[in-house]
Amino acid sequence: MATRPPPEGKPWELAAHPRLAKGKVVGVVVLDGWGEAPPDPFNCIHVADTPTLDALKKVRRAKLVDLALSSGKIYEGGGFKYIQQSFEHGTLHLIGLLSDGGVHSRFDQLQLLLKGASEHGAKRIRVHVLTDGRDVLDGSSVRFVEMLEEDLSMLRDKGVDARIASGGGRMYVTMDRYENDWQVVKRGWDAHVLGEAPHKFKNALEAVKKLREDPKANDQYLPPFVIVDESGKPVGPIQDGDAVVTFNFRADRMVMLAKALEYENFDKFDRVRFPKIRYAGMLQYDGELKLPSHYLVAPPEIERTSGEYLARNGVRTYACSETVKFGHVTFFWNGNRSGYFNPSLEKYEEIPSDIGIPFNVQPKMKALEIAQKARDAILSRKFDQVRVNIANGDMVGHTGDIDATIVGCKATDEAVKIILEAIEQVGGIFILTADHGNAEDMAKRDKSGKPLRDKDGKVQTLTSHTLNPVSALSSLKVPIAIGGPGLAPGVRFRKDLASAGLANVAATVMNLHGFEAPDHYEPTLIEVVGN
Repeated sequence: MATRPPPEGKPWELAAHPRLAKGKVVGVVVLDGWGEAPPDPFNCIHVADTPTLDALKKVRRAKLVDLALSSGKIYEGGGFKYIQQSFEHGTLHLIGLLSDGGVHSRFDQLQLLLKGASEHGAKRIRVHVLTDGRDVLDGSSVRFVEMLEEDLSMLRDKGVDARIASGGGRMYVTMDRYENDWQVVKRGWDAHVLGEAPHKFKNALEAVKKLREDPKANDQYLPPFVIVDESGKPVGPIQDGDAVVTFNFRADRMVMLAKALEYENFDKFDRVRFPKIRYAGMLQYDGELKLPSHYLVAPPEIERTSGEYLARNGVRTYACSETVKFGHVTFFWNGNRSGYFNPSLEKYEEIPSDIGIPFNVQPKMKALEIAQKARDAILSRKFDQVRVNIANGDMVGHTGDIDATIVGCKATDEAVKIILEAIEQVGGIFILTADHGNAEDMAKRDKSGKPLRDKDGKVQTLTSHTLNPVSALSSLKVPIAIGGPGLAPGVRFRKDLASAGLANVAATVMNLHGFEAPDHYEPTLIEVVGN
């Protein structure tokens, strides 16, 4: 991916690579949640039967970079001034993920927003919290609520009426994506906007502690709850004249809620009432839809992505995943951009994810269907690049179900086998990568690395992403495995890149298509040696 803007007027035409030919089919396979860790019973990738990937054994790690809240300048922007108009007579509602995982939101950004809004006139604030347990440890919701309650208490001491009003677990309430299950958003709407939920509590700390008493409870899936006063009345439904900010900075799990909050013509579920509010996102979550129309921080410009370069140079692309990861091979891949660069050269295919069925109940997910679609696209020879995301390691791993994750890892391996066999048939090239770990370590551990156990002696399962490497290469840790009959003789990994990572993949893919990467890209991972 580009790290600095190209010179103005820089041409889109890519130079031909001097040693690598054009015209080879390139299969790009992203294994979501697939890391490297020492073998033990809680490493589901090790335990699972994965002969195809065992034979390759080469993939490394990356961290999603969050978009930081601009210090101070946020309060000078049009988005903040827009919601500020509601401060005198209305309530400021803040909705988002209560977490310091840095993937969708950051707790310190919420703290800054609370402080800054109160200093700039907000007199009544209600926070609607979504518990995590996915990007951070399950059970950490209690600690985050305690910290938030301390901050709100300090605001109350300063005369600001600040309280938590509602909440629920991120995977069950509000934060659905790619229009997979609108009922998730409806549960959030009912709790945040209408003040209605099956569980009512006097305070949020009581709520998360009580709901977590269920033996099967998990922060990700806590049911919706509302906070009520002494008379049983909800303390913070969203009303006409109020301001609402969704404080997640990542787009995918906020777009659906943004549509419900902003669109007057909306038919995905019965909203019961549609309050006249001033709504702003932390950022604009969809540049194509201009959604939301007001936002606090200007979104970063992500230009000249590899997908656009390749489309402008005639590379035909097929991208496929199931619903829960479809945006990862389209929207995110293309720099937070919806739609095609060139409809005549591109085809994006979404396989519907199972709705209302937990991933550990159907741990194979749609891995084989994705692989079959990719195989057909490869064998059709209609595409130069076939790109997929296989999500079992991540999505099943997040459930904390070790047996199910092992099944999911086996399904991933079977899917990869199907794709590589197709690449073999057409004389193509494959490039295999992963975004972060998950399934390779399903146990919480102490500082010495030993699994933590609960009072009954059972190992405490880990449901969050890991920071383990996603590669077993020894000489150069890069998130990559490259091969296939179409790979030119003499291609090898470079030895002069001290800290290579996912940012280097874009230039590498361009090389495999027979092009030199633009000079403003991170360097390629490969070189060609010999004659």
